[in-house]
Amino acid sequence: MLDIFQYDFMQKAFMIGILIAVITPCIGVVVVLKRLSMIGDSLSHNSLAGVAAGLVIGINPIIGAVIFSIIAAFSIELIRKSFSKYAEIAIAVIMSTGIGLAGILSGFVKNSSNFNSFLFGSIVAISDLELFVVITLSLFVIIIVSILYKELFFITFDEEAARISGIPVKTINFIFTLLTAIAISVSARTVGTLVVSSLMVLPVACAIQIAKSYKQTFIYSILFGELSMVLGLFISYYVNLKPGGTIVIIGVIILLIILTINKIAKLLLKKKYKSLQRG
Repeated sequence: MLDIFQYDFMQKAFMIGILIAVITPCIGVVVVLKRLSMIGDSLSHNSLAGVAAGLVIGINPIIGAVIFSIIAAFSIELIRKSFSKYAEIAIAVIMSTGIGLAGILSGFVKNSSNFNSFLFGSIVAISDLELFVVITLSLFVIIIVSILYKELFFITFDEEAARISGIPVKTINFIFTLLTAIAISVSARTVGTLVVSSLMVLPVACAIQIAKSYKQTFIYSILFGELSMVLGLFISYYVNLKPGGTIVIIGVIILLIILTINKIAKLLLKKKYKSLQRG
């Protein structure tokens, strides 16, 4: 079973996968609780445009994805101010822009198989430079999220109260937007740009079902993210499936199992309550 680790590319895939399974739920908790789940889809489509741009002009595609995602993230914030009551319009506009740019730029990419490897991820294509970039950016996200844990907690639930408490809400939102763009961009190689937002939302959805506090939601999200990632990489290797899609489907299965268990537990509790009332 552990013969999977005899290959250099699988060692890199697990190393990157474990880091990504930490950073995406960390960002995902705040994104989901602020009801901005679709922002992941929007940024991932723009990161795909960045990948295409990187391949066209000859720079590392991950660097291109990071640049485009950051621009897209701050563009969403700017447009949201113009549509304060309809925040989802900003996400839809930037997502459409990303899809359009990705479609146009992909026509200029000479090696289409290289571009396609970013759609659903390709663990065998991770280079040493990409490994270094992903590890560096992932550690940066983890450190900043750890430092700003308390501030993120405040702005997640009540920005006005956070502002009154002296928290620099605008600065924290700026930093969080930057971290979101980086987290999505660095995940593109392993799980793919089309499914990276699922990795951000699914572990959090699982955690919300069983967590009783903000801290527990954070911890459970990371644990579910790691479980999906490790199982997905193992299964994709031994059954010869695409890793990105497999990781996401594992996440969906875990969520369905938790929802089913919760449903059964509630039915049993209800039945027990009724029997006590009769008794």
